[in-house]
Amino acid sequence: MAFNAMEKKLAEYKCDTNEAISLKVVRFPEDVDDDSTTFHPEFSHQVFGDDEIAFGYKGLQIQLFYTAGNLSTLFKVKYSSKVTEAFDCVEPDDVEGKIREIIPAGFTSNTDDFTSLLEKEANFKPFGTLLHSYTVHNEEAGEFTYQIHKVEISCPGFREYHERLQTFLMWFIETASFIDADDDRWDFFLVFEKYNKDGETLYATVGYMTVYNYYVYPDKTRPRVSQMLILPPFQGEGHGAQLLEAVHRFYCSLPKVQDITAEDPSENYVKLRDFVLVKLCQNLPSFAEDKLLLGFSADMVQEAQDKLKINKKHARRVYEILRLRATDMSDEKQAREYRLEVKKRLFGPYRKNQRELAKMKKCLRPEELVSHMGQMDTQTQHEELEKSYQDVVEGYRRIIERIATHA
Repeated sequence: MAFNAMEKKLAEYKCDTNEAISLKVVRFPEDVDDDSTTFHPEFSHQVFGDDEIAFGYKGLQIQLFYTAGNLSTLFKVKYSSKVTEAFDCVEPDDVEGKIREIIPAGFTSNTDDFTSLLEKEANFKPFGTLLHSYTVHNEEAGEFTYQIHKVEISCPGFREYHERLQTFLMWFIETASFIDADDDRWDFFLVFEKYNKDGETLYATVGYMTVYNYYVYPDKTRPRVSQMLILPPFQGEGHGAQLLEAVHRFYCSLPKVQDITAEDPSENYVKLRDFVLVKLCQNLPSFAEDKLLLGFSADMVQEAQDKLKINKKHARRVYEILRLRATDMSDEKQAREYRLEVKKRLFGPYRKNQRELAKMKKCLRPEELVSHMGQMDTQTQHEELEKSYQDVVEGYRRIIERIATHA
């Protein structure tokens, strides 16, 4: 009984680290105490383990605040009580040590010092060369201007800035890892917002992308998107699409680039890429409406590759989305042709399974074969195929709607 009571008491010293960590991108001194500017991690398991819990504190608050431009950092740990005050021989987690492992040195733990750093923000200018500018109209606040820059690691001050910037990855990308910035095959792309403060133009960090240039024999490169993050205060405003399109156009202008890919893309990234590539391809002659209804063609593959550095697999997705847009789904014949066209592609993995099964039949014992056969019966395959088809079409429709609202 006493043990249960003890366990209950100790449980009071557990904190959810996703709630305990408060992140902020600060422009004005009043932002520091304004809860509406705070955001929290989506993940903290890479720092605090799978259960995302810190033990040993009541009322734990971990503050990680950044100045909007230079990302000068305030790091502070606060709590109302510590487990060692109530129990002997029970050690709290080293919360501070765990965070220090991912944030670079040079932070302050004093709020007043941090606030005074905001005065230096006027000296911060975006790194690298300007690739693209765009504006976003906000009903309440008016017009905002954004800039996308391409940066080399050798740019003065950028290495230190990038070390501070990449700490955000740990909280928002599930399998994030820091990159070896010394490798000169990395390209960096950054998004900044221009804003006014006391009559001066200042810049706030919005997001970024890292791209690695792989060598392709004999004389080409294949840029592969590695990491991409738009900071939460700016998400949902279309910056990801602007960034991806600007990066795509940049690489399309380089004759040595073969095609542009992504490393282990998330579902959200795939949606974004579909949207951007459809936007880029929809005006190519080979993707004209009358051609779409004739099926996926070698001309589409060639033109997407030559003009936009899009590989065959991605060109196929673009074709399916644009063909859906061109198809009258209330016309039974058109709808059926479209369904068969998409299912034929989706059936590829099942066909591969069938071939593997045929091979297995030659070398597996009957009881082993039964377990594999069970995984692949025809009825299940048809049901799974239909479900995959419905999911794919639903995703495509969302992209078509988004394209229509951006037309």
